[in-house]
Amino acid sequence: MRAVRSRRTLPLVLALVLAAVTGCAAGGAERAGVVVTTNILGDLTRTIVGDEAEVTVLMKPNANPHSFAISAQEAARMETAGLVVYNGLGLEEGVLRNVRAARESGVATVAVAEHVDPLDYASGESAGTPDPHFWTDPARARRAVEVIAEQVVRHVEGVDADRIRANAARYAGELRRLDDWMAAEFARIPVERRKLVTNHHVFGYLAHRFGFDVVGAVIPSGTTLASPSAADLKSLADTIRRAGVPTVFADSSQPDRLARVLAEQAGVRVGVVDLFTESLSAPGQGASSYVELMRSNTEDIVTGLVPG
Repeated sequence: MRAVRSRRTLPLVLALVLAAVTGCAAGGAERAGVVVTTNILGDLTRTIVGDEAEVTVLMKPNANPHSFAISAQEAARMETAGLVVYNGLGLEEGVLRNVRAARESGVATVAVAEHVDPLDYASGESAGTPDPHFWTDPARARRAVEVIAEQVVRHVEGVDADRIRANAARYAGELRRLDDWMAAEFARIPVERRKLVTNHHVFGYLAHRFGFDVVGAVIPSGTTLASPSAADLKSLADTIRRAGVPTVFADSSQPDRLARVLAEQAGVRVGVVDLFTESLSAPGQGASSYVELMRSNTEDIVTGLVPG
């Protein structure tokens, strides 16, 4: 009888062990690394973290942050991360539900844009609502570095806090030098020519930081998922004509057809210049890092607005 009881008990013991192991995983004991939604924030985070933890970036090069989506495997990875870093303020429209799901499963999340003194859109359909495109101001990007570093130290197990903070301080110094360089470059543009027309409202922070006037946008919204009407295009064309804007700046990750249509409707000679606005490029394409993106855009804006 004793042997029979022992054999019947064994399956029960195994079941209890398996339940305990599964419970530990579900409870988050194996959470590790950092998952980042956009590739611009991904570059900041990787520079801060270095080799202290794995950093997974969801958004591919040359993608649109408003509309990119992720796989089921990537969504599952979010729910096992130590920390999810996302832009927030409505930028990542296609993955916000996945961010919420990760948070509800117990993952720490940080909406970086909410911590860098966000501005509201000044005009267009989104006027009066928070603008998520803070990275066009390198001073706010510097603040974002501080925010991400502290969240990594707080929530990601196994990292060396001193190294994380040292990496962040070193990178903040690089961004301070970038800020100074951009200011010196933009000083070459006469004040009366510091007027920006873009595909959509993305340069509010840059304008605020460096003294530009955002005349308008082809898509009068903070998202590329909106569409301009014929009346929108005519109104902006009239504004361009009155302001004497020499260049329309188009997002390099989006077709510039609308910008070219606008240039034609303006009835004046207007150039169209591609900028890297919301996404890094692949290596070798001109904007594979945040610093490279900002330098490229600065040079192109100066070229487009300085009198020839």
